[in-house]
Amino acid sequence: MPDISWILKMAFRDFRKNISRLLLFVSSMVVGIAALVAISSFGENLTKDIDNQAKELLGADLVLENNKPVGDQPIDSLAIQMAGEVNFASMVAYPKTGASRLTQVRALEGAFPFYGALETTPAEGDASFRAGGKKALVEGALLAQFNANVGDIIKVGEVEFEVVGELAQVPGQTGITATVAPTVYIPMEYLEETGLVQYGSRVNYNKYYQFTEGTDVELLIEPFEDAWDLDRVDADTVDDRKRSTGRAFSNLSNFLSLVAFIALLLGCVGVASAVNVFVKEKLASVAVLRCLGVSSRDVLLIYLAEIKIMGLAGAILGAILGSLLQFILPSVFSEFLPVEVEVGISWLSIGFGIITGLFVSILFALLPLLKVRNVSPMATLRPESADTSLLRDPLRWAVIAGILLFIWGFSFYLLDSWKLGLGFTAFVVFAFGALWLLGKAIMWSVRRFLPITLKYTLRQSLANLYRPNNQTISLIATIGLGTAMVSTLFFLQNLLLAEVSFADKDEQPNLLMFDIQTPQLEPVKQKITEKGLPIIQEVPIVTMQIEEINGVDKVENNELSDEERNPRWIYNREFRVTYRDTLTSTETMAEGELKPYTPGDSIFVSFSSSWAEDERIKMGDEIVFNVQGRPLKTYVGSLRNVDFSQVSTNFIVLFPDGVLDAAPKFHVLITRTNNDQESAQIQSSVVREFPNISVINLGTIVETLEEILDKIGFVIQFMALFSIATGILVLISSLIISKYQRMRESILLRTLGASSSIVSQINTLEYFFLGSLASLSGIILSFVATWLLCQFVFEITFTGAWLEGLFLYLAITGLTIVLGWLNGRKIINQPPMGILRGNT
Repeated sequence: MPDISWILKMAFRDFRKNISRLLLFVSSMVVGIAALVAISSFGENLTKDIDNQAKELLGADLVLENNKPVGDQPIDSLAIQMAGEVNFASMVAYPKTGASRLTQVRALEGAFPFYGALETTPAEGDASFRAGGKKALVEGALLAQFNANVGDIIKVGEVEFEVVGELAQVPGQTGITATVAPTVYIPMEYLEETGLVQYGSRVNYNKYYQFTEGTDVELLIEPFEDAWDLDRVDADTVDDRKRSTGRAFSNLSNFLSLVAFIALLLGCVGVASAVNVFVKEKLASVAVLRCLGVSSRDVLLIYLAEIKIMGLAGAILGAILGSLLQFILPSVFSEFLPVEVEVGISWLSIGFGIITGLFVSILFALLPLLKVRNVSPMATLRPESADTSLLRDPLRWAVIAGILLFIWGFSFYLLDSWKLGLGFTAFVVFAFGALWLLGKAIMWSVRRFLPITLKYTLRQSLANLYRPNNQTISLIATIGLGTAMVSTLFFLQNLLLAEVSFADKDEQPNLLMFDIQTPQLEPVKQKITEKGLPIIQEVPIVTMQIEEINGVDKVENNELSDEERNPRWIYNREFRVTYRDTLTSTETMAEGELKPYTPGDSIFVSFSSSWAEDERIKMGDEIVFNVQGRPLKTYVGSLRNVDFSQVSTNFIVLFPDGVLDAAPKFHVLITRTNNDQESAQIQSSVVREFPNISVINLGTIVETLEEILDKIGFVIQFMALFSIATGILVLISSLIISKYQRMRESILLRTLGASSSIVSQINTLEYFFLGSLASLSGIILSFVATWLLCQFVFEITFTGAWLEGLFLYLAITGLTIVLGWLNGRKIINQPPMGILRGNT
């Protein structure tokens, strides 16, 4: 049995002597632990606040929703308070300037919300709205776009409303929701007068309930659920909202934790690299201990005790920093949060961070530390590296297996999927492996092909990349992966924005008009052609639902096994279909063919191939549609590949000509304007005469997408900066650790007559090459990752962001040079004898 007290005493003695250097080892893992603790604490507090504020999220105890009026329900008599709402997308105009915008109109009656409030500016805006009259509450984003103020007039359909309050908070709504579709509240009593609810309008009817305190709503509604399911009525309770909101933000928290975990892994690579240098410098001491009869196991335990001390110190420091960092996270994520988060200390998260930090510091340090087992007493007489080949050391292979198992286990814990965990582990191995191989290839190339005719300072600086105790590989791996993460996100965001910028592409439509009733079609077309604009597409649309699939209706489908039944939501959704006998430019035939309709013959429809595959619809299936109460039997005659990313009227279901010609329908028109001014004029002209028609300016949509992507990009890049910060800390610690090696080199060079300027040039060039290799490796990896994402995930054209890549290269290389110069300036400026006497 080892003498534990003696091992600890030896460990503390060595630790005191090397405390400043050992603390550098843990600095690289502090940021990763801080990020994990901050995200974990924030997620715990968010979950708690979602639970506490769940009623305010829903605004009621129960919400019934349908695309037709909910009507009287058996449960009405059990409620102490009810309210109603009709909501739909529609144009809202600002008469003062003629500007208009697609919004979410919500016609409200009753005291909703029963929990929480419609927070307005001024505060009395809600009370004024409910007092009666033609008054509206309007989202701040819409007022800002109109350059309007409280007290101004807006026009919703045929009715003008006075804005009595700017909406600051709506139950369950986030900043992102407001960006996509600003909300406008109007009184329900004026809804019919607006003239906006017509055939073809996509309208939702909500009925809100409040019950007595303590009512078990889930149990209360259980007897009515089957009937509501048949009537396609969706019931949403506080518990439902709590589960769905909690699940969504749990997924976000887990994703952010994975980003933080990558930062921690980068730090662990830094720890392993630093311990590797530490072990090499301790080989002489280990040999002396072995001569004195200390076993290799006890030597290993001495240094392992030191690693535990520094790992614990780093984990505690990271946990403290993470607990402080979480206080700024609510402001970072404010646009995405439906509740106000009260930040507090999470001891569970702190404990989790400390245990994780201690464990990973030991795990990653063991890989180089196990080499001390192979130092023999003879090393006191002849130098040896103790670098037993990895292939011959099963313990080091076991540690590598442990590292991979830990990465997979941690990602499995966060993602709750062994496949996703395996994929994440494979990504980490690929990224580190690619950077490691690249670093090895660069070092080998420099060593193999370094011309002897090069200028001395240049040759010496390049040779330093493969000198003993070099940390070229670890710097390329850590800084390179951090750079790759941030630059990949940045490049991909720019490519997605470029892809959706339809308004800037020649011959692409940029103005869509929909909800056009049949009598309005010709007058609207005339307005467009009078302006000299083309009518690119004119599409009739009929609304219907699926009644039966292969003779199985909704009730029978629910009784089938999971393998036999179709997804339940197919029977509940509303399909908007068109009819034609030809394919458009965004469609190609995958299977079968478009079969024209012959009166008295069977009707063959075409489905989107990807949708049909997901929903288990096959060629030849019998589908009965409900078209405005009339059953229509059809058969699946073909499957189409549909490019839904293109600006066009793309449909899941396509009917042949001659079947739906007489069915109630509305129309969509697509055109292209030459500039924003022309677009605004035609939009204002159409909306003024036909308020029910909605007009989408794709230029505005692009601006909205840019705003959303910027907000999402900011959050992700904020988290990715943890990786960059970790890489910088690894860089700093690596440079400081290698300071002692550089000290001996500087003494030798200065003794041989090299001036301070020569030594300075060598070091500066070495830092330049280190920074260049690290940044270029990361940028190359980011280009590869971006290309793969473009090719196989987003299916968009890859374009290299060369200018942005150059900027990143210059920034990271410059930072490396500055940090290296600050680290080495004291050594360079001192005479050799001063360093030899220990005056450093």
